[in-house]
Amino acid sequence: MRTYVGGHQAVSVNDFVELALGTPLELWLGVEGESEEERAARLDAARDILADTPGLPDDVSRVVAEVIETHAPDLFNVVALARPTGRRRPSRKGAAA
Repeated sequence: MRTYVGGHQAVSVNDFVELALGTPLELWLGVEGESEEERAARLDAARDILADTPGLPDDVSRVVAEVIETHAPDLFNVVALARPTGRRRPSRKGAAA
């Protein structure tokens, strides 16, 4: 089964992220071994994109929150904790020291 987003085929998690952001993930995170010159150019491009798309950080935050809410147990191996029953624990005021 193939998945298309906006006419583009997404075959990996990185493809979905890139399509959701509209930019390659490496633009924001960098790549291992990049030179100072490459890093400066990458950050410059990122600043230009943020200036042209001021709502991008809010959009990304919303997408991340939705992914975490939907997939947190699968992504982070989260185990739900038992909720308190509402009963109060006995007071320790009367306990001997």
